[in-house]
Amino acid sequence: MPLAATTIKTRLFAFLSRLPIRFPWSLLLLFALLATGSVFYTRDHLGINTNTSDLLSQDLPFIKIRAELDRAFPRDALAIIVVVESPTPEQTAEAARTIEAHLQVEKALFESAYTPVDNAFFRRQGFLYLTEEELETLSNKLVDAQPFIGYLSAHYHFAGLTDIIGLALEGRERDLAMPLDPLLNAVGESLRAVKAGRPHYLSWQQLLTEKSFAGDQTRRLVITRVHLDYKQLMPAGKPMQHLRELAVDMAGRFPGVQLSFTGEIALEHEEMETVNQGMIISSLVSLVLVCLALWIGLRSLRLLLMTFVALLVGLALTAGFAALTVGHLNLISVAFAVLYIGLGVDFATHLCLRYQECRQQGMATEQAILNSMDTVGRSLFLCAATTAIGFFAFIPTDFKGVSELGIISGGGIFIGLLVSLSLLPAMLKLLPINPPPTNGKTFLPEWIYEFPFRHAGAVLILAATAALLAGLTLTQMRFDSNPINLRDPNTQSVIAFKQLLRSQTDSPFATSALTDSLAHADELAARFAKLPSVHEAITLSDMVPGQQEEKLEIIDNLNLIMPVQLNRFAEQPEHSDVRAALLKLRDRLQTAVRQPGQLVALPVLEQLTREVTDFIQYADALPNPVAGYAVLEDSIMKLLPHTMLMLRDGLTASEFGIEDLPPEVTSQWVSADGIYRVLVLPKQDLNNPENLKRFVNEVMGIYPKVFGLPIGDVTSGQAIVDAFIQAFSGALAMIVLLLLLLTRRIKSTLLVVTPLLLAALLTAAGNVLLDNPFNFANIIVLPLLLGMGVDSGIHIVHRLRHQPDHKQLLQTSAARGVFYSALTTLCSFSSLAFNTHAGTASMGLLLAIGISLTLVCSMLVLPAMAHKIGIE
Repeated sequence: MPLAATTIKTRLFAFLSRLPIRFPWSLLLLFALLATGSVFYTRDHLGINTNTSDLLSQDLPFIKIRAELDRAFPRDALAIIVVVESPTPEQTAEAARTIEAHLQVEKALFESAYTPVDNAFFRRQGFLYLTEEELETLSNKLVDAQPFIGYLSAHYHFAGLTDIIGLALEGRERDLAMPLDPLLNAVGESLRAVKAGRPHYLSWQQLLTEKSFAGDQTRRLVITRVHLDYKQLMPAGKPMQHLRELAVDMAGRFPGVQLSFTGEIALEHEEMETVNQGMIISSLVSLVLVCLALWIGLRSLRLLLMTFVALLVGLALTAGFAALTVGHLNLISVAFAVLYIGLGVDFATHLCLRYQECRQQGMATEQAILNSMDTVGRSLFLCAATTAIGFFAFIPTDFKGVSELGIISGGGIFIGLLVSLSLLPAMLKLLPINPPPTNGKTFLPEWIYEFPFRHAGAVLILAATAALLAGLTLTQMRFDSNPINLRDPNTQSVIAFKQLLRSQTDSPFATSALTDSLAHADELAARFAKLPSVHEAITLSDMVPGQQEEKLEIIDNLNLIMPVQLNRFAEQPEHSDVRAALLKLRDRLQTAVRQPGQLVALPVLEQLTREVTDFIQYADALPNPVAGYAVLEDSIMKLLPHTMLMLRDGLTASEFGIEDLPPEVTSQWVSADGIYRVLVLPKQDLNNPENLKRFVNEVMGIYPKVFGLPIGDVTSGQAIVDAFIQAFSGALAMIVLLLLLLTRRIKSTLLVVTPLLLAALLTAAGNVLLDNPFNFANIIVLPLLLGMGVDSGIHIVHRLRHQPDHKQLLQTSAARGVFYSALTTLCSFSSLAFNTHAGTASMGLLLAIGISLTLVCSMLVLPAMAHKIGIE
């Protein structure tokens, strides 16, 4: 029975092997039709899903919490953070309000836009959110400035400002208790800036109140929810383009204001831009290098052309298979083409090299094709099976992105095998090559080919020592779960994101806990606030400030002494002669310098006198002096109304409770269906991975129903690590079992698997030594290394079993096939190591390390093991 079965299998294989020789044109036409049909089917049915939230199983706990958070507070989902920064709080606030208003009307691109710390309610009740001590300090400063503000309200023009300064210098404005030095220095800075042509505006808020308002007033965040089109490669392309055009427009309208865009959506968009730009260059470099490697290996333009035709046909059929089975590509499975090229070319390389070897031995074309398919075809089938297992093992994992990649690439492996064993032999039949010349010389000295056999003991001792040392480094192996570290550090979104991470109030790594009652939310906030890694925990209750009666008493006192003319600043200032005002101020300054008093330091007076004199000379020399003086007036007076009207609004504060909070405030803290939010802000800089892990672990230790970008990064990283451990352990077990079943030889299986495990161990150690941790991007390299490592071992062991003289192994087509397959793969991917995208670069570096070590283990350690333990 076994003999009969063997005979049937042999006859069937012989029949299939002869089909390409008997019907080459028919096969060529069949594959042309299949490839063409596959291209059209792919065009119409293969979409692309760039939604990163779909890369992981939706059943994972933290994914469910994120979905609940997005449903409860939709304004923060799919959002871009517009970071507005300027030298002054007034410019920042005005620019942020302009941007918010603009985005709110662009409904086609933006669903919503809001500034968390700025709305009509906060502008009216803002003073109540200060601590009592901060409000007392602010009150004292405003009391000191009251005569100054009163005079300006009555004389609202540039000359009014210079007049009150002059009166104070002469000692005639005795009620002016505010210090003059800061004011004079601020005026001097405006004079210098305008003269130098720099955009500059005097900040009256900083001048009158200094830091009494707390917080970073020169930075505001506008949160805008955007409409994404996931059918496009760049889902946020149109909103991001609009924001960039808006940034250019704002630079002209608000000199000195800078806009940057960050947040999850902006980061992903700029990442894809970086990857696409880098991939174009990398692909061109890879194509040239692969062609060069194949030319060096095959030394035949005809074989090179046939290999590429087979590769393109297989790629087209694999794309059709992806459209038929999955229907779309995600951000990870889009790499199937790169993986197919890296692995699919191996089949054609081994077959062509064996065909060349047979022709070199004097065989006719048909005999060389049949011999090649008989000797190499069997090992290629086993290679395809083991490599496909490596991909199929990812299908049942929670990492959906790689699961879909496993389906497509696993199927693509068998497609590549089919093309290599049918279309390629048909082309070899139709386009036979002449036998390559032989001169009896080897490419390398003879001792190199015999080295693994002559020094087998030393090679194995060295391998065991390397494995031991590599094992000691594995304790330092780590997975970097922060996707920010994968992106180009020079992109705007990454720079802005990392700057925000250093902030304790604006960190995008703040997390949200969800609960069904305000009492529980307050309880959780109290527990979170005690954590060493937490700066603050905020709930809806914190929107109602404490000690309102005491604070309102201070505000009422201010209302009694502050001038009622604050409304005057809502109108346009009166016209005045700026030049005449400066000349008058210069004369008073010169008098004050000659008769110094105790109000202003003499160096300040002397400095401002020089600045005023120099500016008058500068402006008078301009082609249009009036315009020069107008620029100075604008620089000094433009932001004054903003500060005064902010004070006016703040003085209208009144007592309120939770029930008085407007919807635009409550909607940030409680959802329409009664879900309450606790916002937890980190204390430390979460650019540091240790701080990030500590923050996530401490927060989740208090309450598991919490989500934020740091939670997503750390927990998804753990999910991905678990998925790869599950997949690799399963794949390795299945590969070993398949090798045992098909070879029925324990020694052969050990010879294939042991060098592979050694290469994997050394690759991990190399990653540690080069400080190239595993991450979301480079971890998809592992199936490629597993597949190529198994393939190399299978080819070498198969040739050893059919090679009478083992010492000639490294001169055979099998060894050359292993070498050139590794070389083409290395050329294809190593260029990625120079990509500006950090994740892609780490992928290229890991591939270069792994491929090189796998080649060394297959060509050096495996032959040495076979020489020592023998082969069945």
